[in-house]
Amino acid sequence: MTDNSRKTTRRAAGVAAIVTLAAATLLAAPAAQAAPKCPTPAKGTPAINMCAQPGDLLDVRIGDVLPTQPSLGYDEVYYKLGRYTLGKDKINKKFDDWCEANGQGEAATADANSRLTDPGSFTCTIPVGQETAESIAPMKTVVIGPGGKLYLTDGHHTLTSFFELADGGPNLHVRLRVLGNLTGLGQKQFWDTMQENGWTYLKDAEGGVITPKQLPTSVGLENFEDDELRSLLYFGRDIGYASGSVPFQEFYWADWVRTSGAVDLAGWNRDERASYLNTVERLTRAQTALAPDAVVANGLTASELGALTEWNDGKKPTGGEFGELSKPYEDAKPGKLAYALEFKQLHGITSAETVGAR
Repeated sequence: MTDNSRKTTRRAAGVAAIVTLAAATLLAAPAAQAAPKCPTPAKGTPAINMCAQPGDLLDVRIGDVLPTQPSLGYDEVYYKLGRYTLGKDKINKKFDDWCEANGQGEAATADANSRLTDPGSFTCTIPVGQETAESIAPMKTVVIGPGGKLYLTDGHHTLTSFFELADGGPNLHVRLRVLGNLTGLGQKQFWDTMQENGWTYLKDAEGGVITPKQLPTSVGLENFEDDELRSLLYFGRDIGYASGSVPFQEFYWADWVRTSGAVDLAGWNRDERASYLNTVERLTRAQTALAPDAVVANGLTASELGALTEWNDGKKPTGGEFGELSKPYEDAKPGKLAYALEFKQLHGITSAETVGAR
């Protein structure tokens, strides 16, 4: 068996495991659990939050979710906003992303009058009530905390991008998949459990440890620090590593870049495409050069954090994911980096600025 065959087999097995887990949670968890006794919710909190169990899908107002990380990769958000507002897609990518986040596959129909705030103005490939394990697996996740408060454990970039749109904002609704219900715990026990389960990331954009009280209280760019390394890792997906099931995966890789000295970031210009691409290439080549059992961060190895065995999945720089990333905005299908830089330039945003996009 070739290296590429082995890699494809491993990836397929990983996807199958995630889908199988999602199916087990979706189909077995509700039947296996007795109806919970629901504590009294905090004022203004829906009682359903107190009763929600792992695998449940909750319709939420995105302004009500509480972040579990202090920073974002701003350039990832700028890519999404660029794709949503400057995109060349037949159907605006924001509808695809909302449908996926809602457990409904991709967008099926949308027109110039469609708005995220009006789900009746567009359609998804999977109607509500006909979700599958495969469509539920990529949904963003939430943990129910004391008082029924909603703690977002995955999806900070996506929800922030929705928040920043003209047809988004804090009142936009989307469904989240419940990972756990910890309503019965006190605050200290709750945060201890969150850390034990890897459901929170308590380091700032410089790698300094923070406390839960220092976390943002809402999604939206202005509430987060900008972690430039988190952006760099986003653009390196499927070039140096594959996105997996480890929460806050990119932040652990960012810790490695910050502390190991394995990647020289001198001269990296976040506003210049060639410089950005060069830095992505050097980072991702360093990732694939690691031994599978090399410890990266938080006790996790390169293999556990998805490091690929071959750079760019064995393809030439002009092909594969790196080739896609390299496409300029003038291309019929621009790369993610091109969208981010075009959005920043159009709005007068430089790498030194940390302003909201809306």
